[in-house]
Amino acid sequence: MNKQELRASALEQRKALTLNQVQEQSLKITNLLLGLDIWSHKIYHTFLSIEHQKEVQTEPLITLLHGKDKTIVVPRMKEEGQLEHVLLEENTSIAIKRFGVPEPLNGSLISEDQLDVVFVPLLCFDRSGNRLGYGKGFYDRFLSKTKPNTLFIGLSLLDVLENALEPSAHDIPLHMAVTPETVYRFTS
Repeated sequence: MNKQELRASALEQRKALTLNQVQEQSLKITNLLLGLDIWSHKIYHTFLSIEHQKEVQTEPLITLLHGKDKTIVVPRMKEEGQLEHVLLEENTSIAIKRFGVPEPLNGSLISEDQLDVVFVPLLCFDRSGNRLGYGKGFYDRFLSKTKPNTLFIGLSLLDVLENALEPSAHDIPLHMAVTPETVYRFTS
């Protein structure tokens, strides 16, 4: 399958999930994250879930990060296909914007080079840490601007692909991926 066919297949698999299944699987992912050795860092970036796409729900993760007294940063899309990164605080207002993406309306901007850990949304991934998203390139452009030791962790409701993805020159691989059942670690 090519990337377009893989995207369509992954989207269909996710659409077949009930809201209850998405909630249960998202909690399992958060529980697996809790057991990882990633909590000594300070600044964590996470996406806000697109509900109609049945993405991993990040509310439990955000609650976990708050409980561990971590600094939380979330993305906001800019017009030119770039993301900017906003500190998530109690008074941060969130609204559904382009593509149905929840985004912060206010808050302090944080530069990419300050981020320690990035939780990455994805449709699917392979055993080498190559990931497939929606094809707009927002995250590849973003991840390429982080500091060299920033940890990229993909969150997926679907298990690893058995066939390798053919990465493009601009694709940024993951360091880890977490599904409801398994933690995958990749070497670059």
